[in-house]
Amino acid sequence: PFTTSVEQNLELLLKIDSELRSVAGVTLAETNMNFRRDEQWFFSSEGANIHQTKYTTGVGYTAYAFAGSEIQKRSYPNSFGGQWQNRGYELVQELKLVENARRVGEEAVALLKAEQCPQGVSTIILDGSQLGLQIHESVGHPIELDRVLGMEANFAGTSFLTLDKLRNLRYGSNLVNIVADARQEHGPGLGTFAFDDEGVPAQCTPIISNGLFTGYLSSRETAHTIGASRSGGTLRAESWNRLPIIRMTNISILPGKKPLRREQLIADTESGIYMETNRSWSIDDKRYNFQFGCEAGWEIKNGKRTRMLKNPSYSGITTEFWNSLDAICSRDEWVLWGTPHCGKGQPQQVMGTGHGAAPARFRNVKVGSAYKGN
Repeated sequence: PFTTSVEQNLELLLKIDSELRSVAGVTLAETNMNFRRDEQWFFSSEGANIHQTKYTTGVGYTAYAFAGSEIQKRSYPNSFGGQWQNRGYELVQELKLVENARRVGEEAVALLKAEQCPQGVSTIILDGSQLGLQIHESVGHPIELDRVLGMEANFAGTSFLTLDKLRNLRYGSNLVNIVADARQEHGPGLGTFAFDDEGVPAQCTPIISNGLFTGYLSSRETAHTIGASRSGGTLRAESWNRLPIIRMTNISILPGKKPLRREQLIADTESGIYMETNRSWSIDDKRYNFQFGCEAGWEIKNGKRTRMLKNPSYSGITTEFWNSLDAICSRDEWVLWGTPHCGKGQPQQVMGTGHGAAPARFRNVKVGSAYKGN
């Protein structure tokens, strides 16, 4: 990505900004583009001599619309910095940033006049980016073995996944298959690497298999506590001046095996709410009770998206929620999303993680409005 000029990148960002601000009612526009190159050398007393180079690209934008004390926003391709992957400038070129800008601005303005998300129990469909954050908070963090063992409690506590639950807990429905995969063949996620910071090769660990809880994120120090013969290869440090700790790699839900596009999933849903793009989140200190708010929602009636809904939110209990999943889209809807600013530890370490996901449907979920104004 560093072969592109500052002028070229600014020209693209300003073009996006112009498109966003051309929409009547857009009050504020934010655009961002980030490139990073990491060089890492690892030497150990066991004779390891490992050199890794990673390139990271992140890009996205947000349109804001104000009306009195109300603020609505729409982001693309995701909120909180957009989409991030371990790739080059080709990511920027693939995302059709300019082409989507006007739609994003129009949706931000439309949210001001949209009706509040109704309160009750409903079927919901989550887009892939929101499902990625759901995985991050209600699967990724609680499977960190240092949290489970009480060695880490910073940033939302420990974990409900005590050791007795391994290979015994029905975490989700039979359609829930989640892996921790740092290998390059999984994709260019922010959790992709060749070796972790103990010199352990990247690998794929099944976390949930057909709904059954089957694995943790482990290190060389902790692997023996779960009867593993080797580390899961998840120990990473933010930089040379921080101790490596267990971190998420790419924690991804595998796509459905039968062909199913997002619009087909909506068409198969008689009544419900489609929610898109994260806006807020909250989870307890065991990673068991949660609440998420999204930027926008649409009511589903008779298999069609109808009226727009603002401030949509949903809440639940982790295992009940994942057991309510009854459909997930196939590979052609699956995207490996990047979460670039995951905090953990004290002193705090910020790390990038990846989350592959496709739109999925959940039944009997509590929904409501995250904010109803004055």
